[in-house]
Amino acid sequence: MQIELNGTRIETEAPTLAALIAERGLDPAAVATALDGAFVARAARAGAPLIPGARVEVLSPMQGG
Repeated sequence: MQIELNGTRIETEAPTLAALIAERGLDPAAVATALDGAFVARAARAGAPLIPGARVEVLSPMQGG
């Protein structure tokens, strides 16, 4: 299915947000996520289904001063 990840259309077979993070090789503890504009907590990602056209944001915290 096609979804939008950080503003870019991609093809994925991931059924959930947690599966998408794993598919992309991201560290689930090191990213913040949103699905269709709503924040999704780490514990809720496995229960957050992806559907065609979903808008996903995956952000890594930045450190600096």
